[in-house]
Order: sequence, then C-alpha cells, then structure tokens
Amino acid sequence: MELLEVFKALSNETRLQIVQWLKNPEIHFPKPQHGDIHEDGVCVSDIHKKVGLSQSTVSLYLSMLQNAGLIKAKRVGQWTYYKRNEENIKKLLELLSRDL
Repeated sequence: MELLEVFKALSNETRLQIVQWLKNPEIHFPKPQHGDIHEDGVCVSDIHKKVGLSQSTVSLYLSMLQNAGLIKAKRVGQWTYYKRNEENIKKLLELLSRDL
C-alpha cells in the first residue's frame, strides 16, 4: 500500500465520502436486489445515484479508491459491487499510528 496513493484517493471529498458510506452501507444505500450488502458490497449503480456525478466520474473515483487498496470490487452477473477493504484499512491505520 502506497501512502501517497491513499492520500491522493482520500484528498477528494466525494471519494472520502464513498469510503465512509461503505463503512455502514445498510445506512447509506438501498438493500441490494441480489446478494448481501455486507458480503458482496454495494452496486455501482447505487453509488452513482447517491454521489450524483456522471457515471464516468464515479467509475474513475472507484478505480482510484480500488488502486489505493481502500475498496475492492466483486462482479455478480452483469453488476459490479464495491465494499471497503477492511484488511488494508487496518494496515493503513497501523502504519499511520507507527510512522506518523
């Protein structure tokens, strides 16, 4: 995990909000039609609706968060679901606590 990539990904208010919303997805997003919100994550279309930006911008934001290791994607049929990468977030917090 590259700290610079993490900080770049979190330096945008919307990207930061996405990570925060995914912490408690049942509060911020509708129940998925297929799968489990905690097991599978939140459908990209639901994230897009909540964010209110263009689909290409939301896709770019999700890609940045995924490349930084903060979220992970899962394909379920034709849909892509996103959830937090709790293992990496825990490592990030430990790294920050130790090094900063």
